[in-house]
Amino acid sequence: MAKNLILWVVIAVVLMSVFQSFGPSDKSKNQVDYSTFVEAVGQDQVKQATFDQSKISFTKSDDSKFVTYIPSIGDSKIMDDLINHNVAVKGTPPEQPSILLQIFISWFPMLLIIGFWLFFMRQMQGGGGKGAMSFGKSKARMMSEEQIKTTFSDVAGCDEAKEDVKELVDYLRDPSKFQKLGGKIPTGILLVGPPGTGKTLLAKAIAGEAKVPFFTISGSDFVEMFVGVGASRVRDMFEQAKKAAPCIIFIDEIDAVGRQRGAGVGGGHDEREQTLNQMLVEMDGFEGNEGIIVIAATNRPDVLDPALLRPGRFDRQVVVGLPDVKGREQILKVHMKKVPLDNDVKPLIIARGTPGFSGADLANLVNEAALFAARSDKRTVSMVEFELAKDKIMMGAERKSMVMSNDQKESTAYHEAGHAIIMRLVPEHDPVYKVSIIPRGRALGVTMALPEEDRVSYSRKQLESMISSLYGGRLAEELIYGAENVSTGASNDIERATDIARKMVTQWGFSEKLGPQLYAEDEGEVFLGRSVTQTKHVADDTAKLIDQEIRSIIDTNYARARKILEDNMDILHSMKDALMKYETIDVDQIDDLMERKEEIREPKGWSDQTTESKDNKAEDEKNSDTNVDDSQENTSNKE
Repeated sequence: MAKNLILWVVIAVVLMSVFQSFGPSDKSKNQVDYSTFVEAVGQDQVKQATFDQSKISFTKSDDSKFVTYIPSIGDSKIMDDLINHNVAVKGTPPEQPSILLQIFISWFPMLLIIGFWLFFMRQMQGGGGKGAMSFGKSKARMMSEEQIKTTFSDVAGCDEAKEDVKELVDYLRDPSKFQKLGGKIPTGILLVGPPGTGKTLLAKAIAGEAKVPFFTISGSDFVEMFVGVGASRVRDMFEQAKKAAPCIIFIDEIDAVGRQRGAGVGGGHDEREQTLNQMLVEMDGFEGNEGIIVIAATNRPDVLDPALLRPGRFDRQVVVGLPDVKGREQILKVHMKKVPLDNDVKPLIIARGTPGFSGADLANLVNEAALFAARSDKRTVSMVEFELAKDKIMMGAERKSMVMSNDQKESTAYHEAGHAIIMRLVPEHDPVYKVSIIPRGRALGVTMALPEEDRVSYSRKQLESMISSLYGGRLAEELIYGAENVSTGASNDIERATDIARKMVTQWGFSEKLGPQLYAEDEGEVFLGRSVTQTKHVADDTAKLIDQEIRSIIDTNYARARKILEDNMDILHSMKDALMKYETIDVDQIDDLMERKEEIREPKGWSDQTTESKDNKAEDEKNSDTNVDDSQENTSNKE
């Protein structure tokens, strides 16, 4: 906006200078004093005089011309002297502005209004200053081969996906290598995977390796409130791509425009469907798009229209999944290149402790560790900062401003100790990593368990162990305070345990009475057009049996958890005391407690004085009316 305003000012200055050039100008150089003029009149040397207000232009007998000015006091006798000496006296009419200047002054307000109107129309419809007539133009941003610096070396943790797309690079560099054998490279590549796994980064790396232009656009940029605009933008985008071929078109979040047709309540004139139809035609219509490869990314492949996925369009799906331990280590090394590291940092150890993290999560982990080091005025980032960053991401930020009374801390300590003991004693459960009663996020306490290796499936024994551990916190409160004093902190535990038991019966076939059969409804359905036609697939008697089987699984594991805690009450009390003293205990302290040692090791970095000051502050606060609501729930390891 500032550039346009400066442009208008420059234009106005130029016009004013042009108009001034048409006005009268004084180019006389022979100016004399008024007394000289009077003397010349008295000596009969003036032949002609012209008056222009206070200015007098006169001509002498020798035809020389001079200019003088009447003083402000005036001279009433000068006219008589001129007439007496036979001087031809002339006057000039009042100065009139030029015709162009008059037109400009009268039309300037109207021109200013028109200029502002055109400016705002460009901003509203141009989407980047393309003009008022660019409403149907593509919003795809083109990046030349010099602008793209990303290569496959910048992409880590998805080796299989890189292998699938490497032949695209070879084709873009040398298409004849494939064409001479009659081969045809896929024109559409669909990158599928959870959020943050590097789909966009992989698409940029393909363009960076192939050294070709890269058009990038989001699926939502096609759709507007006017029908036909999206289709027009699709046509314009492919026309631009044909001029720059060979090139890559990258459409991010294609599910915004590629949802299945006929699934909603709209008709065939729906803007999204019109846009999708045009995209289908452009990708596999009567005209071939040689040299144009369309890459799209989505984390919702289940909602895409089947016509998009058929051969000839997006006929190749590349899964960019969550990285394994080796992949996470490689990703951490890529992001750690920008951070000064201490000698004790071990990427492999961090990778083992971050199962389920995506590439974006790991980048955030490195950034949080750097921020922790910066707050402590350190020059390098050590393993301590990475541990703090991992705890913050996995368990939530510490709520240091929240003060709990001793009774609440004790109740939370028993709750978390119950979880930890069950996790350690049930078979095939993930080992406990850390237990804390410091409020984090929405939880009053946290018990973390990390798997020793990446898992893709769970056995029945592991699932039942999860259910038992989830009820450990509630059972610990019930055994210590009685059933009438159990708090609401286990609401999330109950919800998760029930969900696991239901899936065991209805989806995973772990019920002997119901057998390996699917009884669950399709919970992933998002289309209104289908949901209104859904029918119930479970009879009433079967639904009753399902509820009985779910209750049986929960009761069995609930009883097992109670038995474990009753047999280990001394460990429960000892762990409560350790949590009240240290507030956070890790694997070393848990091992000592489970072995019933009289003295346990102190946690790393623990300060006795700091903890005592926190306890004193807690005693001074009156929080007797504070209850643990459903939002302040215990969290443990994700299923």
